[in-house]
Amino acid sequence: MMETESTIELTDTQMEEDNRKLAIDKVGVKNLRFPIRVLDKSHSFQDTIATISMYVDLPHHLKGTHMSRFIEVLNSHGNAVHVENIPEILAAIQKRLKSQTAHVEMDFPFFLEKTAPVTGKTGLVDYSARFEASAKDSETDFILEVRTNVTTLCPCSKAISAYGAHNQRGEVTVRIRSEKTIWIEDVIDITEASASSEMYSLLKRQDEKAVTERAYENPVFVEDLVRNIATRLNKISHISWYKIEAENFESIHNHNAYASVEKA
Repeated sequence: MMETESTIELTDTQMEEDNRKLAIDKVGVKNLRFPIRVLDKSHSFQDTIATISMYVDLPHHLKGTHMSRFIEVLNSHGNAVHVENIPEILAAIQKRLKSQTAHVEMDFPFFLEKTAPVTGKTGLVDYSARFEASAKDSETDFILEVRTNVTTLCPCSKAISAYGAHNQRGEVTVRIRSEKTIWIEDVIDITEASASSEMYSLLKRQDEKAVTERAYENPVFVEDLVRNIATRLNKISHISWYKIEAENFESIHNHNAYASVEKA
């Protein structure tokens, strides 16, 4: 009987012995674009595209890992991804690749419809979100990251100027560990409430006037911004850890202003 391609036993090079005795902390696939569905606070699904990375540890005695198995695991779970099924994906990666540890990272745009403050005009605003999860044996760790753009107006500029004050766009990154679900929308609300003003995609002249005046009446340094957010997060008892970073893209300086605060 003639052997066919399907009956020939192929060499499994990855499972060969490696004599360098060096274990690898993370090995896997990186920057895979994949369609996912994210559950939002209203319990409806938002279709988006995630950039996904998946890794495992590799024992010192093995030459390599099987990259295709990561893709098999991801495809087997379909495209409905939320916090609740990430532990399942981690466990499947551990089992499929026979590893003690597994890591999954998902970066994706998240959209909210926002209403202009005066005219009521609506428009979509995009935010950046990230799921970062890992499992070691049966223990899992999950971090939610949300990046939000805001407006900040300088308190010093307002105090020393005869009229006006410089303002700028700032980017805030909030990373959270929590014992209960923290919705992306809640992190956005907390961040925007801590700034001089939130940002919109669609503003008419009446709206621009209102937003500009709101920012002028609520000046915040970059230090105020991270402290305001931390104060609000400290009131949520099930948040066990956070790290807040804020960067202002200064409008009258050739540098950016930065601040961060972390809950141990």
